[in-house]
Amino acid sequence: MREKREDREKRKETQKKEELAEWIPKTTLGKKVKNGDIASMNEVIESKLPLIEPQIVDYLLPDLEEKMVDFKKTTKVRRAGRQFSFRATVLVGDKNQFIGAGTGKHKEKWPAVRKATRRAKLNLIRVRKGCGSWECTCGTGHSIPFKVKGSCGAVKIELMPAPKGTGLVVGNKIKDVFDFVGIKDVWSRTRGATDTRLNFIRATINALSKTTSMKVSEEIRKKALK
Repeated sequence: MREKREDREKRKETQKKEELAEWIPKTTLGKKVKNGDIASMNEVIESKLPLIEPQIVDYLLPDLEEKMVDFKKTTKVRRAGRQFSFRATVLVGDKNQFIGAGTGKHKEKWPAVRKATRRAKLNLIRVRKGCGSWECTCGTGHSIPFKVKGSCGAVKIELMPAPKGTGLVVGNKIKDVFDFVGIKDVWSRTRGATDTRLNFIRATINALSKTTSMKVSEEIRKKALK
């Protein structure tokens, strides 16, 4: 079984490499990546060009990991009767700096998963890590740099920096999110319907996205300009 799994993974990697070699970019960003003008995902984000092609992410982050974190069978009632479909949510990340989540729907299982994976790559965000806890002065990126808040639907979450060795003091449903971005220590406080796994994950990613944005007061800004 293990050998078959390894062979399957090797086949997937070979197929992905062949697809990337044959990839003909259609967007300005894709052409710059293929030509070598843009060599990292940080440059992609800083360029502020729209990310439309998932091949850009595959090209710059070849070791990106994927995991299906939610899967449900949905039903729509029409005049002709009930219509069944599948809804998949996939999490992607490099276990260092970038993470994304996407949801896809389809009448069949695997097309829904592929659609969710594609959307997760296009929703990729950059997370800033640090050691923002006053109890820890190690200076390594094992936690988050400061307190952040996020929300999605009825779910609200507050993430706080934790000292080294604390671990992930969060709900089990969102531990994969921190694992996929390489955060090892964090405290959390949640409110709302946290039993809704999809909203819980989205609220967490929304909070992590705020680690790269900082508000500076007018007084500090004026001092910096002098």
